[in-house]
Amino acid sequence: MSAWVLPDHIADVLPSEARHIEELRRGLIDKAQSYGYELVMPPLMEHLESLLTGAGEALDLQTFKLVDQLSGRSMGLRADMTQQVARIDSHLLNRKGVTRLCYCGPVLHTKPDRPHATREPLQFGAEIYGHAGIDADIEAALLALQCLDVVGVHDTSVDLADVRIVRRLLSEISPDLQTVRKVNAALAAKDANELARITKSFPEASRKGLQALLQLYGDESVLDEAGKVLSHVPGVDEILSNLRLMASHLAGAKVTFDLADLRGYAYYSGARFTIYVKGASDAVVRGGRYDEVGSVFGRNRPAAGFSLDIKQVVGVVSPPTLKAAIRAPWRQDFEINAAIADLRDQGETVICVLPGHESEVDEFRCDRELKKVAGRWVVQII
Repeated sequence: MSAWVLPDHIADVLPSEARHIEELRRGLIDKAQSYGYELVMPPLMEHLESLLTGAGEALDLQTFKLVDQLSGRSMGLRADMTQQVARIDSHLLNRKGVTRLCYCGPVLHTKPDRPHATREPLQFGAEIYGHAGIDADIEAALLALQCLDVVGVHDTSVDLADVRIVRRLLSEISPDLQTVRKVNAALAAKDANELARITKSFPEASRKGLQALLQLYGDESVLDEAGKVLSHVPGVDEILSNLRLMASHLAGAKVTFDLADLRGYAYYSGARFTIYVKGASDAVVRGGRYDEVGSVFGRNRPAAGFSLDIKQVVGVVSPPTLKAAIRAPWRQDFEINAAIADLRDQGETVICVLPGHESEVDEFRCDRELKKVAGRWVVQII
């Protein structure tokens, strides 16, 4: 095998895409910080038990594992950053009030999480800790939509759900973990026959409630229907009311509901949202409430937030225009070098043409030229 061939689903990012990704990254962080989110930078590698305990258990098969040559302990390359941010909130910051944190960095997956996806996503996310009310859920969803808007994604569709409905339908049964996984898989696949087979020994109310979820997807009328067929579920009125309230705040986006959508069921603890955009084969944003995320670190704080892969987003937005630049001759001359330095200090891009060579660049368009006119170096339009 050639030394320059990269592993499957791993790729270099070349100038055009790299510049675009970096511009998106800056825009996303700036938008989060405008809401008061503080930037944190967790390490790429941690002790395995820190990454994979509690809510992180679901990432076990997605996590690259290795042995630390200094300590001999098992280490992991992060597959997701939320668990790390929860650790920072719990142990390093340890604040009493609300804490808003955002982050952006590479994560590594043993397998791509969707067709044609990279195994090295660039994950951006925002988390709000310390508030149990629906206000935090709404803020997370609004910020997610505005982050997409600021990077040029406007035609969005938000799908809302709440994992507590299924949890409460199963609460009187206390099924084993394997059965819970099968139920959730059948619901996610909308497989009525498989769901009927798995739940045939369940109490009638639970069995019928789970079957009803398969049809509870669509517009806001779904919530009215759910209120009728799931009236026996404890607290269902409050859950549906909160979903309705969230939807009312997401103006400008198409909002749908799918009460059987349980992706990430082991991770989320309440309302969850998924954002789709035209041109993407899968959701570009996943978020919601995950109150148990910090429990393994000894501080079970309320938490809500979202994350996205910038490399996925860059594939569904229009590429940026070439950046305007100024072409200048390369000379060992104080006067021209001072003029070039002054232009760069003003934010201009100045590309010096080395003797005997034209600069080969894909990201800049030299629409002006630095020339000496009447003894002075001036910028002229080409």
